[in-house]
Amino acid sequence: MSPLAHRRFLKMHGAGNAIVVLDLRGTAVRVTPAEARAIAADVHSRFDQLMAVHDPVTPGTDAFMRIYNTDGSESGACGNGTRCVGYALLDDPAMARPAENGALTLETKAGLVAVKRITDRSFTVDMGQPRLRWDEIPLAEPFLDTRRIELQVGPIDDPILHSPAAVSMGNPHAIFFVDRDPDSYDLGRIGPLLEAHPIFPERANISIAEVTSRDTIKLRVWERGAGLTLACGTAACATVVAASRLRMIGRAARVALPGGELSIEWRADDHVLMTGPVYLEGEGTFSPDLFARIDG
Repeated sequence: MSPLAHRRFLKMHGAGNAIVVLDLRGTAVRVTPAEARAIAADVHSRFDQLMAVHDPVTPGTDAFMRIYNTDGSESGACGNGTRCVGYALLDDPAMARPAENGALTLETKAGLVAVKRITDRSFTVDMGQPRLRWDEIPLAEPFLDTRRIELQVGPIDDPILHSPAAVSMGNPHAIFFVDRDPDSYDLGRIGPLLEAHPIFPERANISIAEVTSRDTIKLRVWERGAGLTLACGTAACATVVAASRLRMIGRAARVALPGGELSIEWRADDHVLMTGPVYLEGEGTFSPDLFARIDG
């Protein structure tokens, strides 16, 4: 039987991004890709990202997070999920441990992430520094300027989308800036084609963004390993960084996604801060039946 059977989980969301938080501290249990896919397929535990919370690795941190997409692959960062983990570690009766001033330091395979409570249901996450060099993102070939890379969708003389910005926020992003509503593009068709494009050796999150003012952006995201999503915190961060580099905005903006709004600031010290809400939908335990096919 899977060691995840009968384990408690929290079902949450951050700006519409469906999150499952699973506490594995005090154990050696690791979620397998097959288990992640089984959890994602169940109506009670369906998620965009699964946040598995483990014991700290680096001294002075509060926990280590492993982040799983619906296809079982791992991600290095998830801003909306990190806010949800912050809430769980500060407020959930079964998970909470004392923390000074409502602040936590969490760790993922992409590095350290600071989380701070702003209000009861709002948290700020320091997403760290964006990675802008082609080999850091990474891209499959050199681009001296990643503000615009050579990639397009559609006929060469009349492309539907072209020249995206490329940014890593612990995971790779390609952002297409457009001058009309992102909803008018068939991202459900375009997204999977571009996610797996050879220019992205680790695949990529694909975004379509419309800058609606000097401090507002409308954004839709096809998330690597998850598909169309109501919100993606790292995509919102990458989009603000990219728009600022192109001088379309300043260094801060409100990003409107289908599931809600996030406030993003690219500070002068090069760190990107994301502020947004968290919502607790409920809790449950994993049925052994979820994993019966895997065990069989």
